[in-house]
Amino acid sequence: MSLRTATRLARRELRGGLRGFRIFLACIILGVAAIALVGTIRESISAGLEAEGATLLGGDAEMEFTYRFANEAEKAWMRNNAERTSEIVDFRSMATIPGGERSLSQIKAVDGAYPLAGQVVLDPEMPLATALADQDGMPGAVMQPLLADRLGLEPGDNFRLGTQDFRLMARLINEPDGIASGFALGPRTIVATPSLENSGLLEPGTLFSTKYRLLLPDGANLSTLQGEAEKLFESSGMRWLDARNGVPNVSRFVTRLSAFLVLVGLSGLAVGGVGISAALRAFLAGKTQTIATLRTLGADQNTIFLTYFLQVAALAIVGLIAGLILGVGLPMMLAPLIKAALPVPAIFGAYPAPIAEAALYSALTILIFTLWPLARTQEVRAATLFRDGLPPNARLPRPIFLIATAALIATLLATAIWLSGNAQLTLWMLGGVTAALVLLALSAGAIRWLAHRARPRIRRRPTLAWALGAIGGPGATTIPVVLSLGLGLSVLAAIGQIDSNLRGAISRDLPGRAPSFFFVDLQKDQMPGFLERLTSDPAVSKIDRAPMLRGILSKINGRPAREVAGGHWVVEGDRGISYAGPLPERTTITEGEWWGEDYDGPPQISFAAEEASELGLKLGDEITVNILGRDIIATLSSMREVDFSTAGMGFVMVMNRTALEGAPHTFIATTYAEPGAEAAIMTDITNTYPNVTAIRVRDAVDRVADLLAGLARASTWGAAATLLTGFFVLIGAAAADQQARRHEAAVLKTLGATRAQILSSLALRALLLGVAAGVVALGAGLLGGWAVSHYIMETRFSISWPSALAIITGGIGVSLLAGLGFAMGPLSARPSRILRARD
Repeated sequence: MSLRTATRLARRELRGGLRGFRIFLACIILGVAAIALVGTIRESISAGLEAEGATLLGGDAEMEFTYRFANEAEKAWMRNNAERTSEIVDFRSMATIPGGERSLSQIKAVDGAYPLAGQVVLDPEMPLATALADQDGMPGAVMQPLLADRLGLEPGDNFRLGTQDFRLMARLINEPDGIASGFALGPRTIVATPSLENSGLLEPGTLFSTKYRLLLPDGANLSTLQGEAEKLFESSGMRWLDARNGVPNVSRFVTRLSAFLVLVGLSGLAVGGVGISAALRAFLAGKTQTIATLRTLGADQNTIFLTYFLQVAALAIVGLIAGLILGVGLPMMLAPLIKAALPVPAIFGAYPAPIAEAALYSALTILIFTLWPLARTQEVRAATLFRDGLPPNARLPRPIFLIATAALIATLLATAIWLSGNAQLTLWMLGGVTAALVLLALSAGAIRWLAHRARPRIRRRPTLAWALGAIGGPGATTIPVVLSLGLGLSVLAAIGQIDSNLRGAISRDLPGRAPSFFFVDLQKDQMPGFLERLTSDPAVSKIDRAPMLRGILSKINGRPAREVAGGHWVVEGDRGISYAGPLPERTTITEGEWWGEDYDGPPQISFAAEEASELGLKLGDEITVNILGRDIIATLSSMREVDFSTAGMGFVMVMNRTALEGAPHTFIATTYAEPGAEAAIMTDITNTYPNVTAIRVRDAVDRVADLLAGLARASTWGAAATLLTGFFVLIGAAAADQQARRHEAAVLKTLGATRAQILSSLALRALLLGVAAGVVALGAGLLGGWAVSHYIMETRFSISWPSALAIITGGIGVSLLAGLGFAMGPLSARPSRILRARD
C-alpha cells in the first residue's frame, strides 16, 4: 500500500476526535510552553538591553581605567572621536555622620556632562547639577533611599566622606546607568568630582576606577573605534565597552540562567515523554482489533506504521503550535507585570529563536518517546483478532528503530549543548535526568515486586491487600506513576537541597571561618597605628595584611590572555595583586619554588594552583600584567594553594617585592574579631583614618544570600513546571487504569465489599504510590544535590529535612489528588454490567 493509503486511513481515524490523546496533547503543550516561555523572556531582555544599551551604559561607548585617570593622549583621542565625553570616578567609601552611624557606600563622582544618556530622577525633584552644587560653602550630594534611611538622613542633613563634609540635597530615585556598575556591596552616593579634592579618598594607590563615557556622531562604527582604541592603548590597561553590549555581566547572567532553566524545562519534557509514551501505548492497545482487521485486508507493516505515525505527527503539530502560542503569548500578555518585576528593560514580542528552539527540542523528544510504541504496531498480526491487547512487551523493536532512537537521542544532546553554550552544565543536567529516570524505573519495578510478594502475607487486612494487588498485579500503572511523579519531585528535591546547602555555607559556615572585616585603602604610614589598635584588643583573634594593587592579566606567553583562557574569570576585568619577600605564613607551595626574601632579579610571579590549572599555565610561562598602564612581564615560578571559600585574604597572583614595591599602592587587611567588638572596631578605625573603607563581611554575605534566593526561586518555578507535567501524566495513568479498577471494584462488590472499603483500598493505593514516589525522588534529589554541592559548588553537604519532608508530603498529596479524582467511576459502576461485558 502507498503513503496515500496510509494518509487516508489516518485521516479517517482522526475523525473520531481526540479521545485517548488528551494527556498526550497536554504533555506536549506544557513541555513546549515551558521552553518557549523561558526563551521568549530571554530574548525580550536581550532586545531591551540592546535597544537601551546607550542609556544603560551612559553613552555610546565607555573607556575604563583602573587606579588612574586617562592621560592626555587618551583624552585627546576621545575628543577627536566623540561629540561629548563625561568622566566618572567609581570607588567604595564609608559614609558617616560625625559621632553617629556609618555605612559602606558605592561612590560615583561625576562631572557636569553626566549623564550623557538617560535621566537622573531625584526626590525632591531638581536638576542633578543643582543638587551637587555648593550650598553655603558645602558641596551637595545625593544618595539612594536605603543608605539615607540607614544613616537617618533627610535632605538638608550633613554627612562625611573621608575628611570632606557634604550636604544631602535629595534622594536618588533613578540612576540611568546604575545597572552597568554591576554588583555593589553598598548603596549609591553621587557627588561632583571636584568636591573630593580635600577628602583624602583619591590618594595614589587607592582603589578607584575611572570611566569615560563617549557620545559618538551618528553613523560611527563601533567595531572600528574599538579596534583603533585597543590598538593604540593596548598596553595602558584600558577596557572598552559600547552600546552593543553595554552591560555584559547582566547579558551573560541572563543567558546562563535561561540556559539552565531551559535544561530544567527539558527534564519537564522528559516527564512529558513518559506521559506521551504511556498515552500512545494505551491508545494503540485499544486499536489492536483495528490494526488486526487492516492486516487481514492486506495492509503491510509499513502502511500500519505510517497510518499511526501520521496520526501522532498531526496531533504533535497541534500540540506544538498550542504550546508555542502559550509559551510566547503568556509573557506578552503579562508584559507589564514582568517588566515591573525585572531590574532590566525588556521588549516583549514573538522572537524566532526561542520558537525554533522550543519546537526543535520538543519534536526530538516526541520522536524519541513515540518511536518504540509505534514500532510495535508492526508486530500485530491478523490472528490478534482472536486475542486481547498488543503483543508481549519484552521484545525490542527492529534494529532500524533502535538505531533511529539512538540517533535522535544523540541529536537532542548535541542540540542542547549547542544551544545552551555550556557543554559541562548540559551533560551534568541531562546525565542527572537520565540517571534519575533509570533509578526511578528500577525502583518502580522493585515496588511492584515487593507489593506482589507482600500481598499474600496480609490477607487479614483486605483493603491493604487489594491496594498492594493493584500496585503489583498485571497491568498495573506503577511504573508510569513513579516515573512521572518521581522525576518532577526529584528535580525539586535536588534544587531544594542545593539551595539550602549553599545558603548554609554562606550564612552559617562562612561567617565561622570568614573575617569580620576587610579594611581597604590603608596607607603605608597608617599601618603602625592600625595594627596597634587591633593587636591591643583582646577581642581580635587574628589579623592578616598585605600590600594590594589591581591589575589586568593581559597576555600569556605574548598572546592576549582572553585568546588563551577564553572567558575565565581571572582574565575578565582587573584582579587584586600583591607582592611579598619571604614566603607568607600559612602559604603552601604546590609546584615550583618561592623566590626568597632577598631576591632582586627579573619579575617573578606565583599563581593560585587551581586557577593556573584551569588557565593551562605551567612553570616558566611569561605572564604579562598591566598595572597603572604599565606592562610588567613576569616568569611563573610557583603555584600556591589558595582557598577562596573562607572569604579571607587570597590573591590569585603574587609577585616578588622589587617588581611592585615602587608602584603607588595601599594595603588591605582582614580582621577576625568577636561579634560584640565589631562596632567599636569599625568606629575607631574609620574615625581615626577617614580614608579607610571597612567592608563588613556579614553585610556582603546577606547581599549574596539575597541573590541566591532569586536564583533559587527561578529554578523552583522551572522545576514546578516539570512537576505540573508529571501531574498530567499521573492523571493519564489514573485514567488509563480506570477499566482495571472498575472491574476490580465490580468483583469486590460481588464478593460483599462495601463502598467504604473499596474507597479505602483506592486511597491506600494512591497513598502508597505517593510515598514510594516521594521517597525514591528524595533519594534521587539527595544524590543530585550532594553531587552538585560536592563537585561543582565544593561545599559541605548536609540534608535539609524541612525540604526533604516537603517533597514526600508533596508526592503523597499529588498522588492522592489524582487517585481519588478517578475513584468515583469504579465506585459507581454496576457489577452486573461490568462483569457481563467482560464475559
